[in-house]
Amino acid sequence: MPSELSPIDKAKFVSAKRAAQLVETGMRVGLGTGSTAAWLVRCLGEMVRDDGLRIKGVPTSTRTAELARDVGIEVISLDEAKWLDITIDGADEFDGQLNLIKGGGGALLQEKIVATASDQMVVIADVGKEVETLGAFPLPIEVIPFGWQTTQALVEETLVSMDVLGRDSSLRMNGPVPFVTDEGNHIIDLHLKRIGNARQLSLVLNQMPGVVENGLFIDICDRVIIGFGDGKVEVRDINEGTVEKGQLDFVESDNLFADLSD
Repeated sequence: MPSELSPIDKAKFVSAKRAAQLVETGMRVGLGTGSTAAWLVRCLGEMVRDDGLRIKGVPTSTRTAELARDVGIEVISLDEAKWLDITIDGADEFDGQLNLIKGGGGALLQEKIVATASDQMVVIADVGKEVETLGAFPLPIEVIPFGWQTTQALVEETLVSMDVLGRDSSLRMNGPVPFVTDEGNHIIDLHLKRIGNARQLSLVLNQMPGVVENGLFIDICDRVIIGFGDGKVEVRDINEGTVEKGQLDFVESDNLFADLSD
């Protein structure tokens, strides 16, 4: 691993490296999207190249698919896989019950579909992603382009009756134009500050016409692997109620990670 990595990137690396140890030959693996998930894909690629690991990867975005192919992972569709042994992905926030906010990278719809089609879903994150209550990170909702402004107004009106601190929202942009997801939709980010009842909010949002999916992942994550900048790693299993702590040593690698960008 390059020694010039920042502490936060080292934390992402060790969480991804620890998660890669859960993957075995023959598995069908959901591959997440985002900077931390990209570390995982690189780690798995190294195992394919150096250790003979043979897996089938189901990516949650076109950019993850490209990276997986680049590092030698066989890529298949979810329809081909039908069901997955494990999905490993990052998160923008997680709480003590392993409820998540995801979608900062714009792939929340595919991420949720893949995660729920898996025997287990593992989140990899640096320690800064842990929160007492979800909501500081803007909550993304994917909406169809038709009538998106009407959908946005309806969502803001509905938020009045929800247990949240803020009700502002904004259309996610890609430079001067609206951001477009892999499915051709837009994303509206909800600036809620604090979400008092994530389960209720998720159900209400998904009942609204025009909303395709929201970035609240409730009762989906089984384990979270938390990385620290000094190489420490912590694994929390919500089903077993266990906490495992360890240490991963940094090892100078070749150029496997040199061109990795967030």
